[in-house]
Amino acid sequence: MATDPAILTLTLNPALDLSTETATIEAGRKLRCADPRRDPGGGGINVSRLVARLGGETTAFVALGGGTGMQLVAALQSEGISIRVIPTSQETRTSLSVTDRATGGQFRFMLPGPELTAAEYAAASRALSEEAATGDFVVISGSLPTGAEPDVPARIALSLADKQVRVVIDTSGPALAHLTRHPAENPSARPDILRLDHHEAQEVAGHPLPDRADTARVAADLVARGIARRVVIGRQAEGNLMADADGVWFAAAAPVEVVSAIGAGDSFLAALVHALATGADADHALRRGTAAACAAVATPGTRICEPETIDALAPLCAVDRIVL
Repeated sequence: MATDPAILTLTLNPALDLSTETATIEAGRKLRCADPRRDPGGGGINVSRLVARLGGETTAFVALGGGTGMQLVAALQSEGISIRVIPTSQETRTSLSVTDRATGGQFRFMLPGPELTAAEYAAASRALSEEAATGDFVVISGSLPTGAEPDVPARIALSLADKQVRVVIDTSGPALAHLTRHPAENPSARPDILRLDHHEAQEVAGHPLPDRADTARVAADLVARGIARRVVIGRQAEGNLMADADGVWFAAAAPVEVVSAIGAGDSFLAALVHALATGADADHALRRGTAAACAAVATPGTRICEPETIDALAPLCAVDRIVL
């Protein structure tokens, strides 16, 4: 009996996410906070958490070390997430988000993660190669560890080139710049999907992108240059755009009350990839991803949104083709 492809995620710089709230945030005072919520955090981890809720087969490959790393393992196991630990010699980081109840503002404090050794990076690539099967999705998502070379995602994709898997990359900064400036010489090592947010797309373009057509041209150009087979770009509260060899589509965001900005991009990617893994067309997958992003911003703190909310919002995310 045929089964859907697995979705393997890689998180090289995970965090134990703490979220809390206080009456008001004011410099110089002791701020009494509510009991914190603890969630496993990091791009790939968040993708696996939602994929699992959607009923998909997923394994989270996570670089972890120290006591914080063990707490993160326990948090993932409590959610029933299949996990493969890539042991590291240094302590896993912690992040903190605090909501100011007086204003509704959310303050996010992201601590730096540990440096990984060459052997630890090699262990991550080896672990993925051992478990990835033809047709599976491998999602490389989240920030890179301190001191990481910008070609790390590209090198991991190259290490999987002979596995015939579909690599999905969501990164930023120097790593994203490297990917967009240096298309892989081996076509099998090119990402199947590259995701950027609005600010990242502007950095890649080198100029503002005020209109959807401007963003569409950037995405189409990246596809034409062989950077990735599909390029997805978020346009913040407007929605999301996806380009491939067949054209460009835009999915409008559903109207929701924004409660938290945490996890929208990860939720989008999880629902998009899960839809593709279950055989959905590109436009339907884009709609599902956009609905998940909307559900995420309507969900408090670091919590993962509910599949039922995605189902309810998906019909409100109209998809249109953009003609360039």
